[in-house]
Amino acid sequence: MALSWRFSVLGDRHRALGSKLEDWSGMGTAWTYDKDIYQEHIAVRTKAGLMDVSGLKKVHLVGPHAINVLEYCTTRDMTKVYPGKSVYACMLNDRGMFTDDCVIYRTGPNSWMLVHGSGTAHEELVKQAAGRNCAILFDDDIHDLSLQGPLAVEYLSKHVPGIRDLKYFHHMQTTLFDAPVMISRTGYTGERGYELFVRGQDAGMIWDRILDEGKDMGIIPVCFSVLDMLRVESYLLFYPFDNSQMYPFADQPPGDSLWELGLSFTVSPNKTGFRGAEEHRRLKGKERFKIFGLLVDADGPTDLGDEVYQGDKRVGVITCPCYSKLTKKSMAIARLDVDCAKQGVALEVRGKTVKAKAIAHTITFDDPEKTKRNAVG
Repeated sequence: MALSWRFSVLGDRHRALGSKLEDWSGMGTAWTYDKDIYQEHIAVRTKAGLMDVSGLKKVHLVGPHAINVLEYCTTRDMTKVYPGKSVYACMLNDRGMFTDDCVIYRTGPNSWMLVHGSGTAHEELVKQAAGRNCAILFDDDIHDLSLQGPLAVEYLSKHVPGIRDLKYFHHMQTTLFDAPVMISRTGYTGERGYELFVRGQDAGMIWDRILDEGKDMGIIPVCFSVLDMLRVESYLLFYPFDNSQMYPFADQPPGDSLWELGLSFTVSPNKTGFRGAEEHRRLKGKERFKIFGLLVDADGPTDLGDEVYQGDKRVGVITCPCYSKLTKKSMAIARLDVDCAKQGVALEVRGKTVKAKAIAHTITFDDPEKTKRNAVG
């Protein structure tokens, strides 16, 4: 097991499924199970899968100044977020460079929860809250169980009144199996899915009951690595694995602009005054690369770090590959030279195990109109 300082109460269940609990963000996480990862991918795309994503960090902000802290630290207009609503946001440093992304949930008039991954969100919130009427609480008791796939709503509707009416990026306080939960219509798969925020003391019971009752529907446990396959298809980035922290530029400090990452949409219209705002706007048009998709002529996945060429010129690197047995397509997220990040540009992937033709391809590959995520009823 990884030398972790954070622990999921589901650890023994993951070990029973074959996981060695590799580290992610300080928590032993089920990166793999002893079964076919492609079948787990198919389950999420066609039925539903249950994942323990409790390695995400949960931070509560409480007090009248909490909204001011979030206004400064993130790119979104917090005045537009009402109780029961959530929003995806980015965080920047003084250079206007991406440091973390997060989902922010407004849980009451002066109470919020921010969920983030491996970046510096928690530290930045603590610094900004100093001297203000805002309490910051890091909460590792709350576990995040993610039920994702087309049958997720079918299962939950048997137990949670009103779940079919819950809109995308909205959440509700309710109960599940008589345990208090917050259910959010969010996820990291591109499917219609739900995140169940539950107390540690209830996590095992809820995990077991969903898998037991959902077995006949095809609901299965899904390991963390499947998210890499799903996120490629759905254009969901994963800090720092798609960033210059992993693929640095020579003689430049780490950091990528939102324009380079394709995340400029996370800046609310006309918002000013957030950290890095002026530099963010100055960096528009100065992209050194762009995140883009690759469609590869191969019968399997490429690999992390495989290089992308146009003729004899190296023009990019693959940050996350995926091969889908549903679509028989080999895809990838890549960091490409700006002039190559255009639909249909002919390229070639060169790696240790593959050399194949490819084309630059817009992402998302799966459900580009987001009809599944936004489905009603």
